[in-house]
Amino acid sequence: MTGNHVVPPVRRIVTGHDEHGRSIIVSDGPCPNIFVSDDIPGFGSSVAWQTEPGDISNAGNEDAATAETQIPMYPKAGGTIFRVATFPPDTAYSETAATTMFSEFGGEHARAAAAEDSRHFWFHRTDSLDYGIVLEGEIWLMTDEGERLMKAGDVVVQRGTSHSWSNRSDKPCRMAFILIGSLPLFEESGP
Repeated sequence: MTGNHVVPPVRRIVTGHDEHGRSIIVSDGPCPNIFVSDDIPGFGSSVAWQTEPGDISNAGNEDAATAETQIPMYPKAGGTIFRVATFPPDTAYSETAATTMFSEFGGEHARAAAAEDSRHFWFHRTDSLDYGIVLEGEIWLMTDEGERLMKAGDVVVQRGTSHSWSNRSDKPCRMAFILIGSLPLFEESGP
């Protein structure tokens, strides 16, 4: 974990198999792989699991998202990441943090891939299919040509588009994301 700010822990239960092939609980506790922003109070995420591209195996009981595991912003094509993120109100982002936050979690390429948009500092685009679920609070999903308010229980299927998350409320918003790495839509030179 980095940073001195606190984000709510995510309880993670992982199942597996014993030596006789019977199902067991392998672990039950807070997600060990967490990120907490040094610069943005209340911003952070927990990664519950990830898979590498290719066939997925449920053999073994190794943890795929230990505290030491380097989790990318989004997976390679065919890989997956299961992340729970907390977005503080937009007012928590200082001007400096809003311009440097992508470098804090290795996402500069995602910001660079988005169309230039000065409407919001969170605009980015990833080569992934993302299923997003609002768990608590509310947040605005912004795209190049529109926006929608999402509240607890709402879901989004985000298909490699340039987008931003804007929390215009005075409370944090928690979202669960299942990211599936996809083939790039555009060449590296952009859309």
